Amino acid sequence: MENKGHVLMQKYEMGRLLGQGTFARVHHARHLQTGMSVAIKIIDKEKVLKVGMIDQIKREISVMRLIRHPNVVELYEVMATKTKIYFVMEYVKGGELFNKVAKGKLKEDAARKYFQQLISAVDYCHSRGVCHRDLKPENLLLDENGNLKVSDFGLSALAESKRQDGLLHTTCGTPAYVAPEVINRKGYDGAKADIWSCGVILFVLLAGYLPFHDSNLMELYRKIGKAEFKFPNWFAPEVRKLLSKILDPNPSTRISMARIMENSWFRKGLEPRPLISEIDTTEPALVDCDAVFNVNESSCTGSEPKQDLAKPCNLNAFDIISYSSGFDLSGLFEEKEKKKEVRFTANKPAAIIISKLEDIAKRLRLKTKKKDGGLLKLEGSKEGRKGVLGIEAEIFEITPCFHLVEMKKCSGDTLEYQRVLKEEMRPALKDIVWSWQGEQQQMQQEEPSQVCAGQVVSLQDTT
Repeated sequence: MENKGHVLMQKYEMGRLLGQGTFARVHHARHLQTGMSVAIKIIDKEKVLKVGMIDQIKREISVMRLIRHPNVVELYEVMATKTKIYFVMEYVKGGELFNKVAKGKLKEDAARKYFQQLISAVDYCHSRGVCHRDLKPENLLLDENGNLKVSDFGLSALAESKRQDGLLHTTCGTPAYVAPEVINRKGYDGAKADIWSCGVILFVLLAGYLPFHDSNLMELYRKIGKAEFKFPNWFAPEVRKLLSKILDPNPSTRISMARIMENSWFRKGLEPRPLISEIDTTEPALVDCDAVFNVNESSCTGSEPKQDLAKPCNLNAFDIISYSSGFDLSGLFEEKEKKKEVRFTANKPAAIIISKLEDIAKRLRLKTKKKDGGLLKLEGSKEGRKGVLGIEAEIFEITPCFHLVEMKKCSGDTLEYQRVLKEEMRPALKDIVWSWQGEQQQMQQEEPSQVCAGQVVSLQDTT
C-alpha cells in the first residue's frame, strides 16, 4: 500500500524505505504541492493494539505537538486510516549522531557544538513540561548542515504524568545512559534524569566510548549507582569539572540546566539562542490523539475489547532484573513454602495464557474477573476457614510472545491457596509454563532473546 511511487492521502508521494522496526517503518516522501521532502512513520494499528502500545503512541503525538525547536525533529501532521497511523515528520537526512561516534571520538569543538544544541533542545522540552527519558546518540539525528535534531519521544513523559509526590515512577530508558535514581525504582525527577543522560552523551562524544560499561548488567548498574568511571587523559580540566557535576549520582546536588548553560567551557563559541516561534494554533488534521485510534472503531473485531481488557503491562530490563530469581531477596524474610506469590515465565501470547487460566478456573469452579493491565482475579464460591479464596494472576509482557506471570493470594486461607496451587494449578499449567521462578531449569542455558527472535535482546547485550 505504501510502496514507492504510491500517493498517500492525495498529499504525499511515497519514496524509499529509511528504516524499519517491529511496529513501524519510516519512508521518505515528497509533499505533492510544495515538493518538500518529509519522513513518514507508518505504524500498524493492529500490532500496537495487540501489545498495548496505544498510550505510548498517544503520548508521542501529544509531546511532539508541544515542541517546536530548531534542534528537535518537527511533527508536521498525523493522519490515520482504519489500519495505519501516519506521522509526517521533518526529514533529517544526515543520519544518526551515533554513526559519527562509532568511527571514534570527536574533536572537542565538534563535541561541544553538539552538546550545546542538545542542551538547548532538552532545556526547551523541560520548559514545555516534557522529559525525554531516552536520550542517547541513536536518538540524535543530524541534518544536512550538521545540526543536531532530537528524535523519538516514544518514552517521553508529560508533567501531568507525575504522581502526587511530583516524581515519575515508570522505569525506562537505555541502561548505559540511564540515571541512578531511575534504576532504583523509587521515583525520580525526569528533568534531572535527562541531565544525567546528556552528561553520558557528552562523555561518549569526547571519549568515543561509554563511561559506564560492563558485560554484566547488575555490575553496570552498580557502577552507574556509584558514578564509578574514569576520565581519559585527553579530557581537559574544565570538561572533567563539568562532567563531574553532571554525572553526580545524587539528583538533589546534580548541576541544573541553568548552571550548565552558564558554564565557561559550555559557552565557548556558543551561537546566539535560536528564535523559537510559538506553536501554531491551527492543528494538523486528525492530531487529536483519540481521533487517531477512533478511526478504527467501525472495523474493530469482536475480540478487540478482550485484548484491551487483558492487555499486559510491559516489562523492561530493569523490571526483569528485579523479578529475576537470582536477585529475589524475599527468601531472607519468609519461608519458601509460605510465600504468597509465585512467578512463572511462558513463551506464549497473553491471550493463550489468559485462556488457560480461565479454563483452570472453570474446572475448579472459580469465578474470573478481568481488569486492565493484564490482571485476572480468580475467586471461590464458598467461604473457607478465612473467607473466600481469591487468587490474582498478573501478566507482564517482556516481548509479545514471552511473558512473566505472577500469581498471589489476595484473600482467604493460605493453606487452601497453597494446596490449590500445588495440586491443581501447577500441574494444569505445565503445558504453557517455560520455567518457574527460583527453580533450576532451561532458562539458565537459554537466553530470553532466543524465545522470540528479533523482538528482545539478551540482557547482557543491552550494554
